[in-house]
Amino acid sequence: MEQFNLQDLATGIDTVWVLLCASMVFFMEGGFAFLEAGFISAKNSINIVMKVFTDCTVGMLSYWAVGFAIMYGLDQGGLFGSTGFFIGGDLGHIKLRIPIYAYWLFQAAFAVAMASIVSGAVAERMKFGPYIVYTALAAGLIYPVAGHWVWGAGGWLSQMGMLDFAGSSVVHAVGGWSSLAAVMVLGARSSKYNEDGSINFMPPHNLHLAFLGTFILWFGWNGFNAGSSLTGLDSNIARIALNTNLAAASGGMLATFYTMFRWGKADPSMVINGSLAGLAAITAGCAYVSPPVAVFIGAVAGVLVVLAVGFFDRRLMDDPVGAIAVHGVNGTWGVLAVGLFAEHGGLFMGGGFKLLIVQTLGVTVVSLWAFGMTYLIFTLLKKSVGIRVSLEEEINGLDIVEHGISAYAGLDSASAEG
Repeated sequence: MEQFNLQDLATGIDTVWVLLCASMVFFMEGGFAFLEAGFISAKNSINIVMKVFTDCTVGMLSYWAVGFAIMYGLDQGGLFGSTGFFIGGDLGHIKLRIPIYAYWLFQAAFAVAMASIVSGAVAERMKFGPYIVYTALAAGLIYPVAGHWVWGAGGWLSQMGMLDFAGSSVVHAVGGWSSLAAVMVLGARSSKYNEDGSINFMPPHNLHLAFLGTFILWFGWNGFNAGSSLTGLDSNIARIALNTNLAAASGGMLATFYTMFRWGKADPSMVINGSLAGLAAITAGCAYVSPPVAVFIGAVAGVLVVLAVGFFDRRLMDDPVGAIAVHGVNGTWGVLAVGLFAEHGGLFMGGGFKLLIVQTLGVTVVSLWAFGMTYLIFTLLKKSVGIRVSLEEEINGLDIVEHGISAYAGLDSASAEG
């Protein structure tokens, strides 16, 4: 009988743990698909699911070909990696107890999640072809460069001591502020705003789907955060998971109470985004803060997301799912919260201003990188192949126009608004 030593056992446990968590993170794509499809009109629901699916296909292959190398390859001046294309070449500097392929799968699931944040923001009016180009560049360039700065061996923000355990900056701020740039170039849906700037309410076609998507995302977030430990042998994964769930709960609760106070009724879409905002915010600090602080971080996020949705809407930034508010605003808040509340180095924990300054600098430059690159890519696509469907196509719905099929049998453009 083959004998195994303790090192082999530890490697096996960690490998299974990371592969399980990678699967949970990848399953979050189903959450994105249902959430976004539920939030928009029925006539565009197949198109948005196709875009999320494209994040998984094109995005994953792009990350395999170039993204992982840029993110984790041998460091070049703290800016990007240069080895590991197609998961080959020199990757010996990555010190892991698990196989490199397991690590890659976990990281690839993060890459496609970042791209899927943007898909919801551009829903109901963006052409499918240009979106394919964008998701390839998002997973292959935009996300990996930011990831190298914060997580890569030798990345300049990593060298400064920036703390982002599972990606409030690298995934959520990058995705959220990329969404803002995309929305600015793409423009609003044709029926969203009136000439006087007043806002027309565009009801979600199926909030049951949106809630199902939220439950899936919440479930997968346990793998997202606790899996970032890369080991099943660290007892801190229990606290990471606890903090993750407490922040989600407090974000949803505060969004419930705040909308009841403000409008007299609990707004389901805001409650959904409240919990998601809590999750985006705690992702940076889930391993560094205490459970009561996690509750506070989530609670602030639950109010911030409601305020932020209104803020961007009043400025005619049409984001059908609230991606900018959930991921951009609250990913940023989560990174800053680490500088305030981290048990080792946080300002309010006796650590002074050093960590807060690093966190502020880090999330600012990562956000500017994501915003600037997305704005450039969308502008180039707009001037070359075009990024918007025509007004007639928008009225008829992207499911028929782009894919030749409706989500529901018998659905026509007149009945698809509901």
